[in-house]
Amino acid sequence: MKWLNARAAGVLLVFALAVPAAEAASRQQELDRLVAKYHQLRQFNGAVLVAGEKGIIFKKGYGQANLEWQVPNTTDTKFRIASVTKPFTATVVMQLVAEGKLKLDDTLTTHLPDYRKDTGSRVTIAHLLNHTSGIPSYTTPEFFQRESRNPYPVAEFVKKFASGDLEFEPGTKWAYSNSGYHLLGAIIEKVTGMPYAEAVRQRIFAPLGMKNSGYDVTMAVLPKRASGYQLGPDGYVNAPYLDMSIPYASGSLYSTVEDLYLWDRALYTDTLLPAPLKQRMFTPGLSQYGYGWEVRPFKLDDGKTEVSTTLHDGGINGFSSLLVRAPERKELVVLLDNTSRGDKLDALARGLLSILHGIKPQQPRKPVAEAVLEALDKAPVAEGIARYKALKATKAAEYDFSEGQLNGVGYRLLMSGRALDAIEIFKLNVEMFPNSGNPHDSLGEAYLVSGNKEQALVNYRRALELDPSNVNAAETVKRLEKAGGAAK
Repeated sequence: MKWLNARAAGVLLVFALAVPAAEAASRQQELDRLVAKYHQLRQFNGAVLVAGEKGIIFKKGYGQANLEWQVPNTTDTKFRIASVTKPFTATVVMQLVAEGKLKLDDTLTTHLPDYRKDTGSRVTIAHLLNHTSGIPSYTTPEFFQRESRNPYPVAEFVKKFASGDLEFEPGTKWAYSNSGYHLLGAIIEKVTGMPYAEAVRQRIFAPLGMKNSGYDVTMAVLPKRASGYQLGPDGYVNAPYLDMSIPYASGSLYSTVEDLYLWDRALYTDTLLPAPLKQRMFTPGLSQYGYGWEVRPFKLDDGKTEVSTTLHDGGINGFSSLLVRAPERKELVVLLDNTSRGDKLDALARGLLSILHGIKPQQPRKPVAEAVLEALDKAPVAEGIARYKALKATKAAEYDFSEGQLNGVGYRLLMSGRALDAIEIFKLNVEMFPNSGNPHDSLGEAYLVSGNKEQALVNYRRALELDPSNVNAAETVKRLEKAGGAAK
């Protein structure tokens, strides 16, 4: 066979280069269409970045960073990243381990000698990192109703909100604890001799060139900082104020999608941590949680393909975040939202990853919660329930009727003081999902808030039967039985 002449070879070369470029453009358009659909349905408002082995594939802002002034979101808009702070906290702790300044089996009282000895001598650094400490999390509805607007020095917060009786023996169970990560921040300060914010800046942000990341201080004038909103029955409203001394090492950092890309790429090198400690950080323990990272398979939209991931999500007043890393192909999805739509980020990330794998993404559906809340804003709870049932009977394919929809409605009512209405919504969710533990858990909480301890106990017991790993239900049952709140 003869070789092609120079002109023919040149034509083929141009064609070969054009095909990948066309494919890349088509993929970017598909990614954009999916995010735009979520934005159109008010299920995402923020910034997106998608990357692969060769670098950034797609990045874009959607909607407004500030609704009052109509300032658009961009890829360098600064968002509160909430619990995506935890991987940064864990990394600083592991750096101190690498330097011999901490040991993973050190106890709390080793570094915080003023902490209560009966529990602090049993809880280790490792227990705090992987949420097996048994220290109850301070983030309860009651806390946010009473305390979240007040600034707290670290030592005072630890004493008042992160020193409760243990819910279980450390290391035996898993229960997500923001209090545990608050304590890790206090330990970082004690060991380094500098504020937590400065430790993260010097050890991670500065070396990686993350110039648009930091500890969010409300009083500071911060260029390109997004405002936080929540979607109510009549549209967006400003999110409730939260003093940023409260989330601290568990959730007070801000960043951009572009800076988080730099963070992701650095984790493929030994720049921040030696390989053995990095591997340990990414090794899953109970509930598939490592040290500051979830480590679990991510099922794509064909219902079959699974991608191994390390990830973390976050939610804080007005903001939601999700960072999903798929190390096998160095894929990354970063989603930062300033309208509290954390309930949609997982599905959106799954769709974006599906596109990268050549799988048709599932399209978003209208949230039935919004329709129910709209009805509840103008009518008794019975009308909201009737609206739900009518839509389910006539427009099941158009709306999202997943378990979390009614759960979200119930908690919105509970947080606004409408406990009896919340009970009716949670009862409907139990009816719709009788074999799921979470609706029973939520119904139990609503009964407890309303003062009906007997029905609270009934539902917490049922939640525990359906989900024996539900630590909250187990501890609440134990507490109610001990108090004699209802017949055993």
